[in-house]
Amino acid sequence: MATKLLSEFAVGEKGTVKTVSGEGRLRRRLFDMGVTPGAEVLLRKKAPLGDPIEVTIRSYALTLRKTEAELVTMEVHA
Repeated sequence: MATKLLSEFAVGEKGTVKTVSGEGRLRRRLFDMGVTPGAEVLLRKKAPLGDPIEVTIRSYALTLRKTEAELVTMEVHA
């Protein structure tokens, strides 16, 4: 399957988290918000300039900055 960064997703696109890069507090914060390998993600909304984005993960809405979304490698669903 194809992989790409969460920040590259289009509205309505779905995928599964493969890896979360980054270090320290930022990576821990993403994990605490439920962005962990194996989690299903749907990109719901994108701001006009692409920052921030809103995703549905683990049955709740989560807003991420583009810099945070760039740390998440996704497996794209067809």
